[in-house]
Amino acid sequence: MVSERPYWNMEMETILGDEPMRRIQLKRLHARIEQLFEHAPYFRRQMEERGIAGPRDVKTLADWPRALPVFTKASYRALMEECGNDVYRMLDDTLPAPLSDLVCMAATSGTTGDPQPYPLTQTDLDDFWGEYLLRARWRSGVRSGDRVIHAFALSMFLAGAASLYCGSQIGVMTIPVGAESGAARILKMARFFRANVLTCTPSLAEHLIERAPEIIGAPITSLGIKILMCGGEPGAGIPEVRRRIEESYGAKLYDVGAGLGVSCEWPEYQGMHWVGDDLCLYELVDPATQEPVALKDGAQGEAVFTSLAGGGFGWTRLSLGDIHRVEVSPCPCGATGFRYRIVGRVDDMLKVKGVIVYPAAIDSVISGFIPRVSGEFRIALDEPPPRVVPPLKLRIERGLDTPKSSLAELENEIVHALKDRLKFTPKIIWLEPNELERSTHKTRFIEVARRDA
Repeated sequence: MVSERPYWNMEMETILGDEPMRRIQLKRLHARIEQLFEHAPYFRRQMEERGIAGPRDVKTLADWPRALPVFTKASYRALMEECGNDVYRMLDDTLPAPLSDLVCMAATSGTTGDPQPYPLTQTDLDDFWGEYLLRARWRSGVRSGDRVIHAFALSMFLAGAASLYCGSQIGVMTIPVGAESGAARILKMARFFRANVLTCTPSLAEHLIERAPEIIGAPITSLGIKILMCGGEPGAGIPEVRRRIEESYGAKLYDVGAGLGVSCEWPEYQGMHWVGDDLCLYELVDPATQEPVALKDGAQGEAVFTSLAGGGFGWTRLSLGDIHRVEVSPCPCGATGFRYRIVGRVDDMLKVKGVIVYPAAIDSVISGFIPRVSGEFRIALDEPPPRVVPPLKLRIERGLDTPKSSLAELENEIVHALKDRLKFTPKIIWLEPNELERSTHKTRFIEVARRDA
């Protein structure tokens, strides 16, 4: 019997991180610089200011961080203002391809400000984003004959309608329901079409667990979902959340995204394997200084991306605002690609008495107390982050079977866990089960008090 190939793209995925791949990256980076000089005046000016007159002035991959500054949300806002808030003028100034090549437009959620566009050419859909999706699906075990319920938000999101245009896998059926349709329709369509793969945010996957008995009169495991591919927010990498989702569905959960990554088969979460060295150049930088951070075990920093494939996809030393921690040593699963975990977001960073705290880290601690808590919580701030006047207030739902009489003891345990692991002492405000609104999109953990004039 012939064994199944381990990767979708055996030519590229077998050499991730190796010297042959670095040569491919440099060649593709030179081609991308040529495109930027021809089509993107914004980046051409910045490179020329730094003494870069063309591709050959970037002699090694290590030269690239010195060729351009990191493009952040602040950079985007400043450029949009310079362009009179004309998004197409801004794109014409930054894209490595003509505007006429664009066939699809997606955007970020805009939950922390104005949405940023994700412009896509047909080449992006086929050779960049589509190629990544196929690699991630293959590593997640999606095969011919599978039926995928696509329950990421369809409206404008890169993981939504844009992803439906690409990544076609012969024999795999995609059923585009979308998070906007709500839990009832997602569950009913999954049952009606006998889907066995679910793609969505972790919070939606958890919400469907709660709603299934009410809507379809049976637990979520009755659907027969065997694979979940979840992304868009923390959760799939949190041990207690993973355990709950996998046990409730009777399925394997894979963490995807925040770049070109997908988690592996190993029982203990190892982070996401970066699967796109030939598609995108990955860097870490210090979030305060923007100086490069060397990729080594335990290195942590702001993730920065430069597209090496595709047409107009605008990742040019772009920061999506995520803080990653990487591991470059071999994974026990044996799969290629360094690994990264999401530590938090630059926008969500909190400073409590000088200690940096990320909501994703708080989520990880609180999830460890499920089912005594529901797992839902919010951070209640009196002023916008990052500075927090202590104590940091946490609004936490008690679990359905947790009596109020036990809350004092539970509170003491949570406070000690947060103090031990994250070095701050919170004030806990207890909420009733299901008091907090559930999200079918990305869960926003931070709530800032309104101050009406």
